[in-house]
Amino acid sequence: MGSTARTLGAITVAGAAVGAAAAAGWAAIRRKRLSVAEAKILLNETLPVHSKWWRDEATVEGEIVYVALGDSAAQGIGASRPKNGYVGIIADHLRAVTGRSVRVVNLSVSGATVALAAADQLPRFSTLKPDIVTVCIGANDIPRFDERSFRAGIREVLAAVPDDAIIADLPYFYLPWNERKVAQGNRIIREEAAERALTVVSLNAAMRRYGIRGAFTQFAEDLFHPNDHGYRVWASAFLPAVTELARAKFPRRPAASAASSANSSGEALSA
Repeated sequence: MGSTARTLGAITVAGAAVGAAAAAGWAAIRRKRLSVAEAKILLNETLPVHSKWWRDEATVEGEIVYVALGDSAAQGIGASRPKNGYVGIIADHLRAVTGRSVRVVNLSVSGATVALAAADQLPRFSTLKPDIVTVCIGANDIPRFDERSFRAGIREVLAAVPDDAIIADLPYFYLPWNERKVAQGNRIIREEAAERALTVVSLNAAMRRYGIRGAFTQFAEDLFHPNDHGYRVWASAFLPAVTELARAKFPRRPAASAASSANSSGEALSA
């Protein structure tokens, strides 16, 4: 009887512990929901800040002109600073691998779909002469995905970019019902890109590589936009293709030559 009582007591304690853990988990979920709602408000307040930062960046001259087409992810929403988004990381990488200055023209608009990118970003894109172009658009089409309109928008965007533009497929959405739509979108992106032999890099695979752990480590507090770590993962999808293209178009300038050029410029200015 003593053994049975002890067993029943242990079961009761274990049951109480499970109940307490479930209650604590539910409370945490409720708090998280509140914090997510608050985070969305706070991140929305950063939209004009990021937009202005990139407009200012576009006025800085550089030997290489890098143009980005995209949505809020290209704006770096969710990152601790605009330059910590994937576009900023790519720009810094271009400077590092070429030894040259880079002008970044970020045409992206938060909330853009493929249709909005075609209508709003392409007219501005047509006035530029970019050396490096990245395109990452379509995530905002997933909630109300329509295959026909998505294909039309992607076709229009891809028809406007140069032959060496680097195109990303759609990010990993984790949830199966969203991923089914993402798979359709990515098939369309690859089919349309293949028509022009454009390079497609797999953002989806770069995110998927981290498995479910990525859901807890790659996102900002709104659980939608990437955080600094998430943007490094996004950039990792682009960097091999960016490196290959940059090195082909802009062989790295020897340090001595760069220093000599800088000195010559300084002497010319002094004169």
